[in-house]
Amino acid sequence: MARIKPVEGTALTADTEKAFAAHVKSYQARITNMKSVLGHSLTAFDIYMQWYPLYEEVNKVLGQRLAYLYAWAISTASNCPLCSTYFRKIIIDAGESPEKLQLTKAEQEVLDFGSAIAQYHGIIEDEIYKKVAERYTDKEMVILIAFAGQMIATNIFSNTIQTDIDEYLKNYLPHSNSQNENQP
Repeated sequence: MARIKPVEGTALTADTEKAFAAHVKSYQARITNMKSVLGHSLTAFDIYMQWYPLYEEVNKVLGQRLAYLYAWAISTASNCPLCSTYFRKIIIDAGESPEKLQLTKAEQEVLDFGSAIAQYHGIIEDEIYKKVAERYTDKEMVILIAFAGQMIATNIFSNTIQTDIDEYLKNYLPHSNSQNENQP
């Protein structure tokens, strides 16, 4: 069970309700359990929702498939059940198996880069960094690194409050996590 319950009903301020509606309209996104918890602080909600424009930039740099795989790799390396399940859903709905991905060497290097940032708190080996930096401009590297940080912040938030897995994601949980769906 989540340590902090989602804000709802009369606890929703008019400003939060307006921010939720604008978010849904702008990104065709739902208000998930994590977003509802963030709704306790409109400032926190606004800051965390900057994930969306940054993710759009990552899509421009990596392309749609590699962008969601990058986010999944970061979330998996962060041991975040909620976020990794969210991206598992995207992978599976796109017709792939997260356990049997077919990746090029370059794609694998991008995923290794994201995983290393999460696992080692950004202190990654030059070899891992250079493999990706050879392919992307400084601006693109800044986008990829900033996004990794934003993704990790989302992972940490979700893990700390033990966000309940949203109902629509439960069928996408890895089999080994389905019994312990709220624990990192």
